[in-house]
Amino acid sequence: MKTRALNRFRNKLARGESVHGLWVTLESATVTELAVALGVDWVVIDAEHGHLDWKEINEHVRAGLRSDTVVLVRLAERSTSLTKRALDIGADGVVIPWVESVEQLEAAIRDCRYPPQGRRGIGGERATAWGQCLAEHTGEANEHVLVVPLIESLAAIPHVAAMCELDGVDVFFFGPADFSATAGYRGQWEGPGVAEQILQLKDTINSAGKHCGLITTSLEDLAQRHEQGFRMIGLGADTGLLLRSLHQALRTMNSDRMPATSLDPADGRAVQLPLARPPGHMRPDRDEVITNLGDGPTVKIQSGVSFTALVGDFNAARNLTTGVVTLEPEAVLDCHAHPCSESITVLEGTVELTVEGRVYRLQPLDNIVIPRWLPHAARNPDSANRTRLHNAFAMSVPERKLVSRTFTRTEMSADSNGTPGCERVTRFQTAKRSFGVGPGAEFIDYFNADLMPGIEMSGGFGRFQVGGRLPAHLHDFDESICIIDGDASCVVEGRRYSLNNCATAMVPRGRIHYFVNESSTTMDMIWVYAGPLPERIIADEACATEAGNPWNASDA
Repeated sequence: MKTRALNRFRNKLARGESVHGLWVTLESATVTELAVALGVDWVVIDAEHGHLDWKEINEHVRAGLRSDTVVLVRLAERSTSLTKRALDIGADGVVIPWVESVEQLEAAIRDCRYPPQGRRGIGGERATAWGQCLAEHTGEANEHVLVVPLIESLAAIPHVAAMCELDGVDVFFFGPADFSATAGYRGQWEGPGVAEQILQLKDTINSAGKHCGLITTSLEDLAQRHEQGFRMIGLGADTGLLLRSLHQALRTMNSDRMPATSLDPADGRAVQLPLARPPGHMRPDRDEVITNLGDGPTVKIQSGVSFTALVGDFNAARNLTTGVVTLEPEAVLDCHAHPCSESITVLEGTVELTVEGRVYRLQPLDNIVIPRWLPHAARNPDSANRTRLHNAFAMSVPERKLVSRTFTRTEMSADSNGTPGCERVTRFQTAKRSFGVGPGAEFIDYFNADLMPGIEMSGGFGRFQVGGRLPAHLHDFDESICIIDGDASCVVEGRRYSLNNCATAMVPRGRIHYFVNESSTTMDMIWVYAGPLPERIIADEACATEAGNPWNASDA
């Protein structure tokens, strides 16, 4: 225990100054040595999360000896034995996780004090100079050891004021991520309302003459936290600071990204961080086009069957056509094949799709994808109501060839997902949903090259809750986005459009855009990319504004 460092720490707080430190999670004691060399006021060695063992913790403590840097150990839990061990090897104090009551904090303080005030046993380790300074150390330890409780749950809120009345605690530290998890916002650093709750608790603690701390997440956050009145301020964790520096360097080279969230090596593409501006070679050569249902050309395919285009050669789309097929009651579309893949999603009614004699009955939002040159036919089995389908083709001017060959009829089960190597069927009710694309949005991948090797396009279904949206992004191919239910706002480089009732946006390669649900009900879309994988290039939000549109300037 370094009494001079502890006195310096407390005196700076008493003068209203900030004490800055580093959260240490890596095993190399060089990390602590570097922090000490730069004169940080404190380091916390994290023994709760991560992989540090006691040999490594001991080396970190040793790296902080004979310095003015306070070295604390964050324990795995409130424990008399763990506290004793951390203090015996020379830590200047302990950080106690998940403190929720006065009783828990009182127990932590007793763990840190020698009898009769506490229950800390006397050991012949570094703290007592291996037994050579028993009297000196035990005579001053009780008043100097630093006890820092972590407030990281909603359950602690009503007890914080009473905790502040206890003798033996100078600083309270907040854990915003765990605090958010207990508030129902798992995975968020500060979920809705959490930042305000932490600020209110900070005021309560400061008014009691105590101090507050937390880890900051950026240079801007560092300045803001000091302005807000936090005084034990974490500059960051060792890994976080290293990653910040790496991201900054990669961003300068326009190649920044996030790692894939899964540790499975089969988990494919990493998640890219927003680009400050897209690469110059992606400068678009066309504008977006919004087409309402009925504004595009309508073709009568055969009796009772028509196709109304939404995206295609008529509005300058490349390698992609989408539209709505209407089948009147009991109408039949004869067997045919295309030189490209076709996606069919049921929008209204039911349809009987026959692929080489295999018969599938599809309900609303079910999807079937048929590879190139695979013969198929369609029928509306309803004698009173029409069927409407959203169709997509991997070419800007679709072609078809009638097929006269007959096939043996085979009824497929109601839960069939298609035939391996041939057609793929997605049943909406049982389809796998993904939620990581944007807040308040869920997606179903109907088809892509991972699901159907060799397919030329990709697409699926998206549902946006109220307020749900996508980040600003662009693609290296053209895109069709059809709003099949509810109302959507589409923003393309500051130009804003309202879409509903199958209105469709054709967003060409390179145009920066996003969709958001600003209505009071959910919104559904069918999206199709003229590329085999659903690859989005995330851009800075400013790029989707008129002022920040990067294509207003010269090529990068």
